[in-house]
Amino acid sequence: MDVGLSDEQRQLVASFTALFGDAASPSRVRAAEPLGFDPRLWNAVRDAGAVAMAVGEEDGGWGAAPLDLALVAEVQGRFIAPAPIVEAQVAARLLARLDTPPAAAVLAAALAGGRTVTLAVHPARDGVAALVPAGAVADDALVMDGDRLLLVRSPGGHAQAGNLGSMPLADLRLGPDAEPLASGPVAAAAYEAALDEFLLLTAAAQVGVAARAVEIGVGYVKERRAFGVPIGSFQSIAHALADSATAVDGARLLSHEAAWAHDAEPERFAELAAMAFAFATETARDATYRALHFHGGYGFTDEYDIQLYYRRARAWGAVCLEPRAAYRRAADRRYGAAQMGEQWTSA
Repeated sequence: MDVGLSDEQRQLVASFTALFGDAASPSRVRAAEPLGFDPRLWNAVRDAGAVAMAVGEEDGGWGAAPLDLALVAEVQGRFIAPAPIVEAQVAARLLARLDTPPAAAVLAAALAGGRTVTLAVHPARDGVAALVPAGAVADDALVMDGDRLLLVRSPGGHAQAGNLGSMPLADLRLGPDAEPLASGPVAAAAYEAALDEFLLLTAAAQVGVAARAVEIGVGYVKERRAFGVPIGSFQSIAHALADSATAVDGARLLSHEAAWAHDAEPERFAELAAMAFAFATETARDATYRALHFHGGYGFTDEYDIQLYYRRARAWGAVCLEPRAAYRRAADRRYGAAQMGEQWTSA
């Protein structure tokens, strides 16, 4: 695996860094709370091609590689940009994978900017899809119900499910107008592939969260003084931040390896995506905790940015899987499913 980035990939990172730097400043992130959605930012992101890049040219997109999508997700994580980029990209790829006229029509509307489509990362139970990412703001949701993959229209009217991470989650009730897009093994395989991609891109976003948390923490401990010296000179603080910085590098490499495996070694992709998600989520959890802790009581206040990252790191992880469950998913993909009834569950 070549861990270097091409000139085009560096330009991609620079472009989205500039976009988020202007349109997803900390003040804009705060203004988007508690819903966690900035319509102006989302329009700008779509205009920049964030959704179109996710699907192939034959489907009306740009045909970006999975690593390209992961790079964009990492930049989003650095800015905790309040827009459903990962959700829309994964949903678009799922629709393209189905390759049916109904799915193609929904995809065309999404690429044209007319509709926002998201993915329910948990199958429906008793007619309800719980905690759907972007479910409170999306126009359509792709939901697995039994052995059927359904299109649930206009879920954006649903109330946000309260959460301290300020994410536009919603519990969606499946009505009689839900449209079947696929069923049986075809639906199950397409849905599982989408979940694997969701884990990969969320892992990359968590890498961005963790990296920025380390930067914020380092910046603060250089300025904060105690006993006449910067607190960053104390080994207990310096070593903890160094541990986080090292973990960020490892999480980034693992997410890049998973993205590389998508095309190069597809038989390993599901395993690596789950591993990348688990490790990146642990890394973001620890990095944001340490940085917030070193801020002392200030870290919990609204005026300081680190609390935004602390809350988002936990929310992004909790919506999908707790790390232990993600590691189990990775083991299932490598060694076969365990007979424990614990697949896509938190623990």
